[in-house]
Amino acid sequence: MAATKIPEVVLGSSNGQWTMPVLSFGTATDNLDPIALKTAVLEAIKLGYRHFDTASIYTSEQTLGEAVAEAISLGLIASRDHVFITSKLWCNDAHPDLVIPALKKSLHNLQMEYLDLYLIHWPISGKPGKLVYPLTEEDLVPLDLKGVWAAMEESQRLGLTKSIGVSNFSSKKTENLLSFATIPPSVNQVEISPYWQQKKLIDFCKANGVVVTAFSPLGGSGTSWGSSHVMESKVLQEIAEARGKSIAQVCIRWVYQAGATVTVKSYNKERLKHNVQVFDWELTEEDLDKISQIPQHRMMQREEFVSANGPYKSLEELWDGEI
Repeated sequence: MAATKIPEVVLGSSNGQWTMPVLSFGTATDNLDPIALKTAVLEAIKLGYRHFDTASIYTSEQTLGEAVAEAISLGLIASRDHVFITSKLWCNDAHPDLVIPALKKSLHNLQMEYLDLYLIHWPISGKPGKLVYPLTEEDLVPLDLKGVWAAMEESQRLGLTKSIGVSNFSSKKTENLLSFATIPPSVNQVEISPYWQQKKLIDFCKANGVVVTAFSPLGGSGTSWGSSHVMESKVLQEIAEARGKSIAQVCIRWVYQAGATVTVKSYNKERLKHNVQVFDWELTEEDLDKISQIPQHRMMQREEFVSANGPYKSLEELWDGEI
């Protein structure tokens, strides 16, 4: 199969109008298998994937870097500049003085000189020190967003990353950040699927020049926190059958038509191929209307970030009512 040309979107606040492929290969997993990951990344590059999403807490940065280096040596891509790499700042490093050291550590793991996009992983901090997942109640501390964002801006000015953004930020938290940011966030990466459509957040971000990236477009199926609701949906099954597509393809295409970019994860060669075959057809208005009527439920709640002592005393506070 010839490599698919994946569309790109301009990141408004990036250094030099950086562009980001709208479909990325995600590397988050409950049990990292470095050999399987490296094989999948090489296969993905052959299929046309150019955007790869990692994070310090995923422990996949080193393997991803090795896979990109191998792809270059095999001639699959000409240089590191031909891929787009996103990584994320974990909560224990979400302190003003630790942002740049954490980013440099990610670059060391990846064996790269810059990131294309660096995100604050969550709107909460953990006690500084060793990276901890999951965070315990004793670890939770308020995020100094102004101080941390100033350090994120500095990392972009220094060229350590071409663009900066956030992840798991509600509309209200994004609005707060926009109220004081000198360099606005380019991206907000959040959970979006037909079962958690986030129209309010997508509309807010679009109106403010922030690109939304959807993670878990299949509802976190197969993860420790997700469910099989999406993959078992009768509505989605009927649409998929009528279009001659898979449910996964319908979900990815739906996210794209909703105006967001999307990160997908599969190590399976056939599914990798199918996931990228979503740009030469579209869902009808009738399809979109049926999907819009699916009952809504946030899959990734993150109860462990809620504590009687704060900084978030309820899920309502963590998500600002977007639950």
